[in-house]
Amino acid sequence: MSRKIFTIMTAAIISASLVACNGNNNKENNIVTEESTKINIVASINPLRDFAEAIGGDKVEVSILVPEGVEAHDYEPKARDIEKLAGADIFVYNGAGMESWLDQVLQTVANKKDLIKIDSSVGVNLLNTEGEEHHHEDGEEEDHNHGEFDPHIWLSLIEAKQQSLNIKEALIGIDQENKAYYEENYQDFIGKLDDLYGEYKEKFDTISNKYFITGHEAFGYLCRDFNLIQKAITGLRAEGEPTPQALKELVHLAEENNIKVVFTEEQAAPEVSKTIAREVGAKVEALYSIEVREEGMTYLEMMELNLERIYNALK
Repeated sequence: MSRKIFTIMTAAIISASLVACNGNNNKENNIVTEESTKINIVASINPLRDFAEAIGGDKVEVSILVPEGVEAHDYEPKARDIEKLAGADIFVYNGAGMESWLDQVLQTVANKKDLIKIDSSVGVNLLNTEGEEHHHEDGEEEDHNHGEFDPHIWLSLIEAKQQSLNIKEALIGIDQENKAYYEENYQDFIGKLDDLYGEYKEKFDTISNKYFITGHEAFGYLCRDFNLIQKAITGLRAEGEPTPQALKELVHLAEENNIKVVFTEEQAAPEVSKTIAREVGAKVEALYSIEVREEGMTYLEMMELNLERIYNALK
């Protein structure tokens, strides 16, 4: 075991013990605070935080484990993060290989028996790296560190409903008394997802050009929802640079399909997008991967902006 991991695990065990002791002391002394009456949810990444807040409403306190501005694949758990998790009632993570550090974290908090762990990818029709589908069933063994599946589930309005369902069921499981409240919030939220999907499904069905170029290969699920085709400058993890041949093919694709907008995202360096745009006389616009909150916008606001920008570029 490396010194780094040993230090994290030692600090985490101490933190978990302190949290447990404090919790027990509060119960023994009948200390009830406004904060303690709310369900403490830790979400691994931003979109799951948005889903949990939409469904949990004023019954929950939600925070994220991966700090804002840090790419989830590159995140390294700190002792304070493990302490936060040790004090949670529910930990909801994306799954599908998004959190490469997940096994390490779950092992560190394994002694916290009452922590409810929710894999939000359960029930989702996952896309593997070849674009084929796989339905992730509850209870199915999963290697959390593999890179077999496209993890960007939340960029599908359809699969976001399933992720939200998993969160709703967890909340009801821990708080039966407020079941109707969570059901109502869930129905309201998925109604908004359905409305947004219906609006843009109708729009995208009217256009013949289905190709768009983007910074990294994050929009496979969105493309499946709307029968679109992404051509990405970099892969699922936004790593590396395209080869000269790949760059040439992207320029050819843009020219052949009269592409006038080349997209980039916060994880991908915009230089290559700008280079392609200059070659074909196009402009560069941003899409949101929604892994972080941008300009205080909600998940629904960012998704709507993504869809509108893609639609305007294709029509």
